[in-house]
Amino acid sequence: MGAKREAPAASRGSPGGALVAALRKGLKELGDPARARGAQAYMKSEMPYYGVSAAPLRALWRRVFDAHPLPSFAAWEATALALWSGARFREERYAAIGLTGHRLYRAHQTLAALPMYRRFLVEGAWWDYVDDVAVHRVGPLLAAYPAPMKKTLRAWAKGDDLWLRRSAIIAQVLFKEETDTALLYACIAPSLGRKEFWLRKAIGWALRSYAWHDPREVARYVKEHEGQLSGLSKREALKNVGASSKT
Repeated sequence: MGAKREAPAASRGSPGGALVAALRKGLKELGDPARARGAQAYMKSEMPYYGVSAAPLRALWRRVFDAHPLPSFAAWEATALALWSGARFREERYAAIGLTGHRLYRAHQTLAALPMYRRFLVEGAWWDYVDDVAVHRVGPLLAAYPAPMKKTLRAWAKGDDLWLRRSAIIAQVLFKEETDTALLYACIAPSLGRKEFWLRKAIGWALRSYAWHDPREVARYVKEHEGQLSGLSKREALKNVGASSKT
């Protein structure tokens, strides 16, 4: 992968520095030590938590992000990466991902953002980070830039990094009838027969999501790959087949 690209530091006097400082102050004020211990244990995380539940966390993001608008793509990227790389608590990394999807920065959702998202996937290396980024950041880039993103996802699907493989498989889970099944199957194929839980679960999740739209096709695919799909993948894939057929 080469040397890790470091984020430019967000100085305290800059818009990014002010945003980071305000966010950390808010997280500290909202933190609940008992909740923090439970969250850290549940997530099997080496990094501690402040202990802020999802609804107050998102409300804090909106308040802080709206109060500290960032003037350019470069400032937005630098601030998100500063939050990510400088995180002392897991919620700060959630906030970095949240910042990248904030409504003020819709215009920044271009291929130029992909290296940052890839960094989140590789360094995050756990489902809470990876699934959010894969589905809500990588997926929309695929919809907006299909040709280059298909090439990227096919490469990820064959690569050594488990979390990039998972991301390639699940990137289309919200696409419904717009799902590119050729791409989906191409991203699944290199992981058929792999034993990692996170890949087997991803395959099942991706197929289950598409089954809401086309249960017959998913049933056909599962039957065709009966000997290659794990039991977990098959069970997950077929969960919606009966329900979808009745609607």
